[in-house]
Amino acid sequence: MIGDEERVMKTRTTLALLALTFAIDGLAAKARDEVPPATPDGKPQSCIPISGIRESKVRDDRTIDFFMGGRRVYRNVLPQSCPSLGFEKAFSYETSLNQLCSTDIITVFRQGMPRMRGPSCGLGQFQSVTGVK
Repeated sequence: MIGDEERVMKTRTTLALLALTFAIDGLAAKARDEVPPATPDGKPQSCIPISGIRESKVRDDRTIDFFMGGRRVYRNVLPQSCPSLGFEKAFSYETSLNQLCSTDIITVFRQGMPRMRGPSCGLGQFQSVTGVK
């Protein structure tokens, strides 16, 4: 027979595992819902002017929305998944031009202390979209 203490420990362990499972399921569901739908508006572009970028929002490991002046939004879908980009939601880039182009490389910025560089990944084409906030 199982003693009271052992039964309590098994119950606590089961509850902890259930809570962890729900937390993981919740994070996975949140990750799936990160990319809001968008309607393409025109032809994709190879480059956008850096001076026009007001904000960028990382949506997942492959999708970044660039908010420009004049309410224009460009969605960049990377050709391949960029590990931890969707989790960290931060990246850096270096370019000698005044434009950010599909030939440029971004580097994931790890948020911990000290801040560390993560994987580097190539950008895709910049698609003007509507319906994104």
